[in-house]
Amino acid sequence: MSILPSSSPTLFFSTANPRVSVSLSLTSTVSTSSSVRSRSIFRHFPYLAFSRAANAAAETFEGKKWSSSSATQPISGSELGYSHTFIDALSEQDLLSVIQREVEAGALPKHIAHSMEELYQNYKNAVFQSGNPCAEDTVLSNMRVAFDRMFLDVKEPFEFSPYHEAIREPFNYYMFGQNYIRPLINFRESYVGNVSLFSEMEEQLKQGENVILISNHQSEADPAVIALLLETTNPYISENIIYVAGDRVITDPLCKPFSMGRNLLCVYSKKHMNDVPELADMKRRANTRSLKEMALLLRGGSKIIWIAPSGGRDRPDPVTNQWFPAPFDASSLDNMRRLVDHAGVVGHIYPLAILCHDIMPPPPQVEKEIGEKRLISFHGTGISVAPEVDFQNATASCGSPEEAKAVYSQALYDSVCEQYNVLQSAINGAKGLEASTSSVSLSQPVD
Repeated sequence: MSILPSSSPTLFFSTANPRVSVSLSLTSTVSTSSSVRSRSIFRHFPYLAFSRAANAAAETFEGKKWSSSSATQPISGSELGYSHTFIDALSEQDLLSVIQREVEAGALPKHIAHSMEELYQNYKNAVFQSGNPCAEDTVLSNMRVAFDRMFLDVKEPFEFSPYHEAIREPFNYYMFGQNYIRPLINFRESYVGNVSLFSEMEEQLKQGENVILISNHQSEADPAVIALLLETTNPYISENIIYVAGDRVITDPLCKPFSMGRNLLCVYSKKHMNDVPELADMKRRANTRSLKEMALLLRGGSKIIWIAPSGGRDRPDPVTNQWFPAPFDASSLDNMRRLVDHAGVVGHIYPLAILCHDIMPPPPQVEKEIGEKRLISFHGTGISVAPEVDFQNATASCGSPEEAKAVYSQALYDSVCEQYNVLQSAINGAKGLEASTSSVSLSQPVD
């Protein structure tokens, strides 16, 4: 999403909710062998794994855990706040019948029920595409947890604050999102470009410096895809990225539970700023609050923030049906750069490309109404990062601030496009690691 001037989109604000009044730290430790055994079990039966996660060989830096999440010690549903309305379903028929029962009881709106049923079938079809022998169990376990979280939010709507920290206890929404998206990724056909640069970022974060990822945006699954592709090599980045997110992912009842597991700076998208004209001023004021919240975070240092200056998801060309990164908004990007420069902390701006539209593509056109249809597929994905782009070096020959703003935005966009083409060649062009170039060295993530 975009970070825009006061005349443009941004933040969504809210009141406190008791579900966030919990500790977010993970303090237990277990042996590496125990972690590996439990991880394989919980990936097939993720509803057992939420919260009380433990991290193997966790290294503490300034009170934070630099480690990967390996959930252990299953705990009871009631302790996690499960309603048992969906959790107790033992079959697909049981699960879908619960939806109808709640509709008849007046507890679940019909349009949400329809979307849930549609989501179930699409998710089921996608997971079965993987050929995983545990596909049936994976679908049932993931979907009953997902439906439980969605139904809970219908009954007790969660409100996001301008800066939302991922909820890890008493229910681990972060692992919930990871486990839900994991079966959709074909890791054998997924790639990471220039993985060593992510390690460079981690060192910068350890030094108290800030890192900004300027990226294209492809699907609602982007945060999970990034986290899953980096969870083995760079777990700290996976768990601690702050995503600049639009209001739609914090208002859509099917999307909200997944958003609750991410660190978010909540914004109103420029593309939806005037959907309801009488709300435009409120949205602009909210965006101003978001900018202030981001400025405070950056002043504290050691923050990594992901932002898509296009202001929304990429769409395929209506004529060729080819996907490509949407153009960046130069003003949005310049606002981000100035926030970094004025933080009083060293900051680094990297161009990041992501390719994952196949697993959860957006609607062909931008829609005003909340509640889009979720098409889902099992597919390879990829991310790539290039060396940071320094503003002074990139704009040294520019004659005016406006020219410099446009040139810098174009330099970052060109880098994202170059990396995207390499990922496209590797994944959809079936060239694999051979698609690597002199500037983009591909490797494969470990599932």
